[in-house]
Amino acid sequence: MAHRIDCNEFLQIDTLIDVRSPAEFAHGHVPGAINIPLFTDEERAVVGTLYTRQGSQPAVLKGLELVGTKLTKFAQQAIQITNNKTVGVYCWRGGMRSASMAFLFDTAGLETYVLKGGYKAYRKHILDYMGSPFKINILGGMTGSGKTEILYELQKLGEQILDLELLANHKGSAFGALGQQPQPSTEQFGNQIYQHLSALNPKNPIWIEDESYSIGSCYIPDPLFNAMQSATTHIVEVPTQYRVERLAEEYGHFDHQNLIDAILRIQKRLGNDVTAKAIKHITNQQINTAIELVLMYYDKSYNYALEKRVGIKIKSGFSNTNPASIASHLKNLSSQI
Repeated sequence: MAHRIDCNEFLQIDTLIDVRSPAEFAHGHVPGAINIPLFTDEERAVVGTLYTRQGSQPAVLKGLELVGTKLTKFAQQAIQITNNKTVGVYCWRGGMRSASMAFLFDTAGLETYVLKGGYKAYRKHILDYMGSPFKINILGGMTGSGKTEILYELQKLGEQILDLELLANHKGSAFGALGQQPQPSTEQFGNQIYQHLSALNPKNPIWIEDESYSIGSCYIPDPLFNAMQSATTHIVEVPTQYRVERLAEEYGHFDHQNLIDAILRIQKRLGNDVTAKAIKHITNQQINTAIELVLMYYDKSYNYALEKRVGIKIKSGFSNTNPASIASHLKNLSSQI
């Protein structure tokens, strides 16, 4: 008989099976879970419509009709993906779909656990967790300061990091999608953040790169973003020319039309005159000059956002722009606070 357990226990199981429809799974799921949908998207719509119009019994009977011929396949899939004959199963609210599949898997000889409250309970669990009192250090600095490289140098020094841009598949600016994989949904972005955050020690500092509320199309979960706003921000200040050269190296190799399209996306903020000049410079192979123009907007925007932060702000200027050297300085500085 399947056991019903809470999130903390459930997430310790190696093999997790999401029995919701493919569309539900695509929108958001427990990272690492495997989708064995009880119903296809179309079948779920049919059953849901019956439930709304005629009630529970007709919907259940229709559901049995739809899945009857697929039960063997479901059991075989579950057996194939687990090594220790133990599986965790969830649906939206821990109701009939997960109970039905859990009964099937249990009958097939698997030790089966059902998530109490389903995926909905999981979402509440992770948002509550992100509201915990973490020791966050924000790594700040204007666009092109090399913050991501510094973040990973901090990790090499034994510091804990959370790379939000990596999880969002986006580098944060209008150019941030270039060279990246498609972004996850905001919901799945939050799920991935929890997966990484929960693996860290909350008693020790966690370094997070300074980000706006949105990273491309992904939004940082409110509890975490609020904590970031009140955390200590270590602002890295490096020469503007260094920033320009870094950005030119990072983005200059992309097709020029892609760069122009990115600039056009922020035309209202840049203004028509600056936009036209930046595009002309790109067309004339003058990438560095175009970047200098665009940076004026990003610098102004960053300073405005920085003023809104309520936490301590510590500025550190560097003539030596080596990321490892900067990381070492920041680690020593943060340990003294």
